[in-house]
Amino acid sequence: LTHAHVRIHTLTYSLLPANTHFNTEHLSGITDPEHEELSLAQLDIVGTDRIRVDAQKHRVAVQFTPTVPHCSVATLIGLSIRTKLIRALPSQYKIDVRVTPGSHVSEGAVNKQLNDKERVAAATENSRLITTVNRSLERSYS
Repeated sequence: LTHAHVRIHTLTYSLLPANTHFNTEHLSGITDPEHEELSLAQLDIVGTDRIRVDAQKHRVAVQFTPTVPHCSVATLIGLSIRTKLIRALPSQYKIDVRVTPGSHVSEGAVNKQLNDKERVAAATENSRLITTVNRSLERSYS
């Protein structure tokens, strides 16, 4: 596999150190909070074409596309993605999670919430919210 190729479940970039793969299964196994029987990948909310990894700069950027422009759980989906990446990646990685441009009516507000460390920390301290996030992440660990 050369640096220019992308496989469905594993991305390899020339910027990644030797033998390092960013496994998109980290994200594709996350389930939708409203439709727990369906994964974000099955709903085309996340995909390899919307994930960027730069290991030299320790950055991962993910765009996700809610199923409808007025999706009421867009922030929760984004929080699930961010939480999974925080748990899966080394701590030096900067994680950027955003709604795909033009895909949600409250795109700016959702993006602001998802990339504000204090808001994310507060959200993960909310026991009801973190229970919902953990339920969404269960399949992504199997």
